[in-house]
Amino acid sequence: MAKPTTEEIANAMYDMVKEYDGKKNLKAGDLTKAMIAKYGEADCSKDDCRQAIRILMDSGRCVYAYLGGSYIQIPKEGGTPQ
Repeated sequence: MAKPTTEEIANAMYDMVKEYDGKKNLKAGDLTKAMIAKYGEADCSKDDCRQAIRILMDSGRCVYAYLGGSYIQIPKEGGTPQ
């Protein structure tokens, strides 16, 4: 398998956040661990994951929610997390 691009990692993270939306709150570390498990340590580093999360935040596809901790969520109606 070829090394995934940062955009591909971001898309996989977005799919995971969307899948768990309303079921489980995911932290940045949860997404990082899942992507490293999916792509392997050799092809997906923590830095790649940080850059992918930044892409999600900058694009507005995901937002940080502070619910006793920092979680990544899909923006709800009106652009604010639930």
